[in-house]
Amino acid sequence: MVTRRSLLGAASAGVGVLALTPGAGAHAAVTGEWTRGVSANGWPIDPKAITDHRVEGSSTSVALRAGPAAVVLLHVARRWHYEIAPLDTGEGGGITGHVTSRVVGADFESNHLSGTAVALHPTAYPLGGSEGLWPHHEVIVRDILLDCDGTVVWGGDLRPSKFSHFHLVARPDDRALSRVAAALDTGVRVGSRSQSAGTVADPATPARRERARRLSRPR
Repeated sequence: MVTRRSLLGAASAGVGVLALTPGAGAHAAVTGEWTRGVSANGWPIDPKAITDHRVEGSSTSVALRAGPAAVVLLHVARRWHYEIAPLDTGEGGGITGHVTSRVVGADFESNHLSGTAVALHPTAYPLGGSEGLWPHHEVIVRDILLDCDGTVVWGGDLRPSKFSHFHLVARPDDRALSRVAAALDTGVRVGSRSQSAGTVADPATPARRERARRLSRPR
């Protein structure tokens, strides 16, 4: 995986690009301790509800809230792994799901406490970092959000920004979350076959791009 900043830095130095530049362009975040019993998205903070899940197509796993929450967030991680950059190479911080530390730099980071958020290559794309995704990678992210049908928000649309971050905006009792999870679950059979982790719609088609463009974004 190569970020824009690491590419430009290597070019100016006259050397080949080898790896990510962790934390490039990061700005200091205001940190504090999250003291509530629910995360910012309304999910209870319950360590007993957390289980480990393998990201399909990779050798890495992540701790997430069991059930539909994990199914949807694993879809996000799976597509990032296949289409943006591998999560199991050790570069960019890999993947972070559930955490127990209550120190947060923004309210939305508390969603990790309930297991309803993932950060994908978080050291490459930290909170408040000025380093964004390549334009063609952002197209993929928009298409992933289209798959999630309003149940997930991307940190690139939040302030302060965190381009590695995704969390559920659907509440625990939201029927839309169950519906989306059923559609994305690779363990569910569709007709005579199982859904495939590597089979996704083409995000470059005009119809998909237009639908992704029309998705509502946080204000």
